[in-house]
Amino acid sequence: MNLLGAEGGGDLTSNLTFVGFNQDSSSLAVGTKLGYRLYTFSDPEKIELNHEDTTENICIVERLFSSSLVALVSLSSPRKLKVYHFKRNTEICNYCYGNTILAVRLNRQRLVVCLEESLYIHNMRDMKVLHTIKNTPPNPTGLCALSADNDRCLLAYPGHSSAGEVQIFDACALTNKITITAHDNPLAALAFDPSGLKLATASDKGTIVRVHDVSSGQMLFEFRRGYARCATIYSLSFSSDSTLLCASSNTETVHIFKLEDPKDSKSNQEQGSTWLFGAIKDALYGTASAIPPINQAFLQDRSFAHAKLPFCGLKNVCAICTDNKSGKGTRVLVASVDGFLYIYDLNIEEGGECTLIKQHKLDESLESVPPPTAQGYLQTGGGSRDDQSEETDIAADFGGGSPRTFLLNQ
Repeated sequence: MNLLGAEGGGDLTSNLTFVGFNQDSSSLAVGTKLGYRLYTFSDPEKIELNHEDTTENICIVERLFSSSLVALVSLSSPRKLKVYHFKRNTEICNYCYGNTILAVRLNRQRLVVCLEESLYIHNMRDMKVLHTIKNTPPNPTGLCALSADNDRCLLAYPGHSSAGEVQIFDACALTNKITITAHDNPLAALAFDPSGLKLATASDKGTIVRVHDVSSGQMLFEFRRGYARCATIYSLSFSSDSTLLCASSNTETVHIFKLEDPKDSKSNQEQGSTWLFGAIKDALYGTASAIPPINQAFLQDRSFAHAKLPFCGLKNVCAICTDNKSGKGTRVLVASVDGFLYIYDLNIEEGGECTLIKQHKLDESLESVPPPTAQGYLQTGGGSRDDQSEETDIAADFGGGSPRTFLLNQ
């Protein structure tokens, strides 16, 4: 998440310019006015500094899973994208676009660059531009999502500037797939589940979170974040098994929803009357146009669990991590512009309020860190075999020598 956007939620006292989890939430990227850092999670409670660079101010840094490939955009050159192999201390290529880069998304097949009114789709293997989606509705926040699954390389982006339409584009076949009418209001957040079969959405009203089937566009789940209190949804994220969905916002509460059949949900039955009471309250105070039918009301589940943040109004990004090997259970992670990573314990059986168990400082002075090694990087661990193979293939396709530079018109 770019923390310098015009929509607010920043912290003028913080050095942080970007925070974001990688595709499987195993790594955290932090951009600052002095450089960037990459952290990895050795277990759901412990983070390790994997790499650090202090050569340039960075506003976007996206890592390809746990590999050594990163996509970088600097504050000083906001129209220029660099693809960098930090393990080799090598810039592979760079592209210059006709406007400011607002977001970058990548998986093992594609790299997508989002400008305000266009999207560039690159082949991850050689970084060639395969397709350009031009004249998209104005998208000043760079809202888009790219599925992480190798078999379903799907791109989601707003299809309308004044309504909650989502355009789904097949980034492998390079064809439009489906348009989903998700909300009445403009979109604020999008997220695919790990399989690429589901898409979570939220509007700028921030009271309803919906989950859709990507193939048919059918709404599968509808969750109510609040009754009358609107909010700005900053982040949506699924668990690795797609059974949980967390949502963070400009409020002090992170909501965790459970994706299950309402017939199997004991909490759904208990909370139905609570939701109906809230709907009546909304109608009485004029915050709802009408009380929805009873069958719809019970479909709008309240959150299964929630985490209380020590702040409100600050931009943040959330994720859900489960480590079956350590046996430490499920954790909710929240990285914020205040410079901290907050780790909460989630009771997967009972839900309720999550317990804050640890917090880590992310914006310590970069100048105090030991200088890079002779290879020009700090490396404390490697990626998986797939990640290492991928980065080797990409570097090989570009060959040695100086990085390639490309100029693109918007």
